[in-house]
Amino acid sequence: MEQQSKVTEDHFAGCPFFNVNWLSRVMNRMAEEEFAPAGLSPTYAFLLMVVKENPGITQRDLSETLHIAPSTSTRFIDKLVVKGLVERRNEGKLALIYPTEEGLRIQQTINQCWHRLMGRFMGALGEEGQVLTGMLHQAAKKLESK
Repeated sequence: MEQQSKVTEDHFAGCPFFNVNWLSRVMNRMAEEEFAPAGLSPTYAFLLMVVKENPGITQRDLSETLHIAPSTSTRFIDKLVVKGLVERRNEGKLALIYPTEEGLRIQQTINQCWHRLMGRFMGALGEEGQVLTGMLHQAAKKLESK
């Protein structure tokens, strides 16, 4: 009788795909917890941070900054328009995105959430967290261009 081998977590320990997705799920859970006081998911909060710092940004530039598909940014912007946090202004064929007064008012809360998330992450990982963040950024840039 042939003995079956069990696949365990260790089986995937050397797989970057498995580990990045695992880390993503852990980080997403942490980020959702930290951004809850803002009443926004982390991605919506990041979008608002970009718009605040770049009023009049095009949807294309916003998509590129956040590394999301244009169709995804459209959905996110639509939801933030409904919430009254951003507005779209059309100039010719361009749709420019601006924060509303309410979108600007919520920025302090978003910044507090962001700092709590970063503190939690760096507190858990210490200096390795900074190294890991830099390595992940560089890896994403390299792989995206392939």
